[in-house]
Amino acid sequence: MHSSRRLEREAQRNVELMWLTGRLAPDFKTIADFRKDNGEAIRLVCREFVMLCRKLNLLTDALVAIDGSKFKAVNNRDKNFTRAKMKRRLLEVEAGIERYLDRLATMDQAEPAQDTTQQLEQKITAMKQEMARLKKLETRMLEAPDKQVSLTDPDARSMKSRGIGIVGYSVQTAVDTTHHLIVAHDVTNIGTDRRQLTRMALQAKSVMAPESNQVLRVIADQGYYRGEELLACKAANIIAYVAKSDTSGKRGKGEFSRNQFRYITKDDEYECPAGERLIYRFTREEAGKQIRRYWTSACVRCPLKSQCTPSDYRRVSRWEHEEVVEATEARLADYPDAMRTRRATVEHPFGTLKGWMGSTHFLTKTLDRVSTEMSLHVLAYNMKRVINLIGTKRLMEAIQ
Repeated sequence: MHSSRRLEREAQRNVELMWLTGRLAPDFKTIADFRKDNGEAIRLVCREFVMLCRKLNLLTDALVAIDGSKFKAVNNRDKNFTRAKMKRRLLEVEAGIERYLDRLATMDQAEPAQDTTQQLEQKITAMKQEMARLKKLETRMLEAPDKQVSLTDPDARSMKSRGIGIVGYSVQTAVDTTHHLIVAHDVTNIGTDRRQLTRMALQAKSVMAPESNQVLRVIADQGYYRGEELLACKAANIIAYVAKSDTSGKRGKGEFSRNQFRYITKDDEYECPAGERLIYRFTREEAGKQIRRYWTSACVRCPLKSQCTPSDYRRVSRWEHEEVVEATEARLADYPDAMRTRRATVEHPFGTLKGWMGSTHFLTKTLDRVSTEMSLHVLAYNMKRVINLIGTKRLMEAIQ
C-alpha cells in the first residue's frame, strides 16, 4: 500500500495500523508531504536497515546478484516524444491535413451543405494547431541532452522492456544470494545497464565487504558486459561474473567468431582456426581505449577464408586490458551455475515489488521523488523478509 489516500483511510479503520501509529491519523496531504520533504532521510533509513541486517549476520556471504528492471512512470506514452516518435507524429498530422484539404476541395465542386464545409474547416484548423504544438515540442526535444521530452514527468524516459516500449525508470538492485535481501538499489532514467555494474557493485561492497582488502563477488547478465566496468571492478577488489555479449554478428553469418582465435601470451600473437598466426601490427585509440590490431598475410590463400571474412584479411582487435575480460570469461566457465543463481536471486524481489505496486507502478513524479518511493518499497520488502527469517520479536529487539 503506497497511496497516501489509502494510508489515510487505513489509519482510521485498521486496528493493527492504529496500534503501530499510536492512533495517529494524518490526512493524505500530511503523508504525501512527509514523503516529499524527507526523501534523503528515508533513503538513509533504508540503508541503515541493511546495515542492521549485516549486524544480524544475515549478509555473511559476500555474493550478490545485480540486475535492473523497468518500472512505469506517471507519464502516458502519448505524452513522451523521441525523435522517431516525433517524426512519425508530424507525418501523421501532415497526412491528416492533406486528407481533409482533398475532401474539402472535392466537396467545393459538389456544392455541399454549409455545415459540412464548416466541420472540415474546423478539423483542418485543429490539425494545424496540433502541428504548431508539435513543432514547439520538437524544439524542446532537440534541446534536451538525450533528444527526448516527457510532458507529465519530465524525468521519465522511453525504454524498452521485454521487446515493448514503456515510459518510466530503470530500477537497479544488488540482491544477496543467500536470503534475497536487497542490499543496494538505485533509480535511474538511463535505459541500458551497460554502465551500471561498477556503481551498483560499489554500493553493495560498502555494506557487505567495506574494508579495502575484503572481496565482494557479483553476478550480472550480459546487459552489464563492458570492459571498462570489469576493469573498474577489479581495481575495487570486486570479482565479477558477467556473461559476455556477442554483438559482432559473425556467428549469424556462419563465420568464425572472435572466440575461435586463441591468444598466445608469450608471443603476443593470435592463432586462427586454420592454424595461422596473426601478428601484431599497430595500436590506435578507439573511443578512448588503446586497441591493438593483429592479422596475417596468409588470408589470401587460406582454404577457410569463406568461413572467416569477406574482406582481404581477417583482423582481430585486442584491448590493452583484455586480460581482465579473459579472466572474467574463465571465472564464468568455472562457475557454470552463475546465471541460474542470478535468475533465482533477482527475479523474486522484482516480482514481489511490482506485485505490491500494481499495474501503474510509481505514483510520484520526478527522479528524486521516485527514488524516495522506491526506497520505501525496498525498506518494506527487506523488513518483511527479515521478519520471515528471524521473527518479529528478534527484529524489534535488534532495532531497539
